[in-house]
Amino acid sequence: MAEEKKEEFAFIKEKIIEKPVNKKRLLRQGIYTAGFAVLFGVVACFVFTVMRPIMEGWLHPREDPTISIPRDEWGTEAVVSDTEETEATEASEEEEPEAPAVVKELELSDYQMLQNKIYAIGKEANRSVVTVTSVRSDMDWYNNSYESNGQASGIIIGDNGSELLILTERKVVWAAEEIWVTFMDEATVAASLKKYDGNTGIAILAVSLELLEESTKNRISYAVLGNSLAAAQGDVAIAIGSPLGTNYSIGTGNITSVDNVIQTVDETYTVFTTDIIGNSSSSGVLLNLEGEIIGLVMQEYSWNGDDHTLTAISISELKTLIEMLSNGKDIPYLGLKVVTATSEIAREYDIPQGVYIKEVILDSPALMSGLQGGDIIVRMNGEDLDSVEKYETKVLSLEPGQNVAVTVKRQGMNEYLEVTCTVTAGILP
Repeated sequence: MAEEKKEEFAFIKEKIIEKPVNKKRLLRQGIYTAGFAVLFGVVACFVFTVMRPIMEGWLHPREDPTISIPRDEWGTEAVVSDTEETEATEASEEEEPEAPAVVKELELSDYQMLQNKIYAIGKEANRSVVTVTSVRSDMDWYNNSYESNGQASGIIIGDNGSELLILTERKVVWAAEEIWVTFMDEATVAASLKKYDGNTGIAILAVSLELLEESTKNRISYAVLGNSLAAAQGDVAIAIGSPLGTNYSIGTGNITSVDNVIQTVDETYTVFTTDIIGNSSSSGVLLNLEGEIIGLVMQEYSWNGDDHTLTAISISELKTLIEMLSNGKDIPYLGLKVVTATSEIAREYDIPQGVYIKEVILDSPALMSGLQGGDIIVRMNGEDLDSVEKYETKVLSLEPGQNVAVTVKRQGMNEYLEVTCTVTAGILP
């Protein structure tokens, strides 16, 4: 009986053996899973990279980062002032004569109050001034390396949505390994050289807005580029930047001349002279009484080598260059120094009317094309030219590497012959 029960429940004591693990199959499945995970990650990363700028453009549309600077025109303000003067004269003739005004004698305190108001304009404008410091490595006489620093002022002229744009001199940052910008609140951040003009020597630096604290952003301001074409001899001028080598200093005085012209390669600029004390290391800008920039201090253009007073280039004539540099464009270069051969000059010297080539710069694109001193440009790409202004506008409209057909009249044995040269625009280093 006991044996029967033992056999009846024998199945309860059966030992269940687990199915053996197929290690190769498990390894294969693990490899497949990891491979698909990597593939999914790569695809997801690619899709995210491609779609992110598109989605940001839909959700947070950004403004056009291109900088645009309005141009100034000659005589605009003069016409307005003449009209106002005529209306005032007519009105005064109709009105009855008034009693003579009482003239108050000025006291020294009044003079000091006037000076304080002028300096207040400079102090407010100093919010757009920065200190630019460059660091480069040099070697001494014993082949020991050391770091040298260059320093000058810079002017904040705006931003493009992602970068703060700063106007300064190229000589300060040229060949620099590091560029640093210090703001009024002593905040110092790294900057990069965006573009420069090898002709005038101006440069635009870029500072990432992400590097600036909100407190710094709230303290700075953007300089306003004024109309320097309206500047006249005797106008009050305010110098900011580093007129005597010390940053954030302010100098005041008068414009002593607005008639000086300097011819550079492919361009002609008006130079303002002042009675504001300066030196060879001066940098910065000139302001009018509205706090607007009317001149960029450039001591290398000082008249007759006078470094003891500030010299500045008319800012209205630099606006096209500043706009191009701010937008990351190179300045095209042909390599000519030219003057306008007006109808009067043409009659007096018995030459054709056009743009007279005074000098062809060595190793320039113009020289390589066959242009010569004494040639008179009459057309560029089929467009008639009769003034230096039209020549300058045409050159700045070119792209480096672009070919332009320059038609000149060249003196032959008995008459002027028409010759066309193809010039490839370059970049002045």
